[in-house]
Amino acid sequence: MNATAIQTANNTQPCFRKTIDKTTYVVRVHFSETSKETMQDKIKRLLREEGAKM
Repeated sequence: MNATAIQTANNTQPCFRKTIDKTTYVVRVHFSETSKETMQDKIKRLLREEGAKM
């Protein structure tokens, strides 16, 4: 998967853009200021949850 990471001055949360065929998907990642979960932790958790569904 080849996704583009985007971050602008007025948009502080990480954003990933991926175009598949004629559709562009924009995914924004939101973190709680009180959370101790890192981006890597979040990705691992999402992958575990997706694997549990299979």
